[in-house]
Amino acid sequence: MAQHGFPLRSAQRRREIAALAARMMAEDGVGDFGFAKRKAARQLGAGDGEDLPANAEIETELRTWQSLYQGEEQTERLARMRTAAAGLMRRLAGFRPYLTGGALDGTAGRYAELEIDLFPESAKDVEIFFLDTGLAFEHREVRKPAPDAPEMALALDWEDIPARLSIYPADAERDRHQPRARLSQVEALLAAGEQT
Repeated sequence: MAQHGFPLRSAQRRREIAALAARMMAEDGVGDFGFAKRKAARQLGAGDGEDLPANAEIETELRTWQSLYQGEEQTERLARMRTAAAGLMRRLAGFRPYLTGGALDGTAGRYAELEIDLFPESAKDVEIFFLDTGLAFEHREVRKPAPDAPEMALALDWEDIPARLSIYPADAERDRHQPRARLSQVEALLAAGEQT
């Protein structure tokens, strides 16, 4: 009997951590799954070696939280973010933009930023474009130094929505590490009024 109790407690603890992490993402603007689950685990007194929930478990809890507590607000937020994303993607069409993140998958929280990946011939071309067009931007630290990390990250406000542009080498466009959508796919989401 004791053997069966431990996995049940462990599964329950994972659900508790996932639910708290989801609430942090929905309500507090935490945008990183890893940070949210570690913070939730600490708040719930979970040990360092405790099995943390997978991102998919947190995403399931996040969708549940948003549908229960932010239903109409969430629908309006996604439409606004996707509309802004489409406009920005049109403006950046020469750099092969893709929408990623919460605005694409339907989990964007109250303080979420647009996440757009660009694949220009040169990262400097993007900076020159912004300077030539007078669009204000800031350099941002690349989030995770890894072989598949972007060369550069820029931030700007677009239609009163914060946007993060991750700039990758042109030849990395065929690599697909996360879901992403071209402008035509974002426009199709908007036309269909889809939430996810």
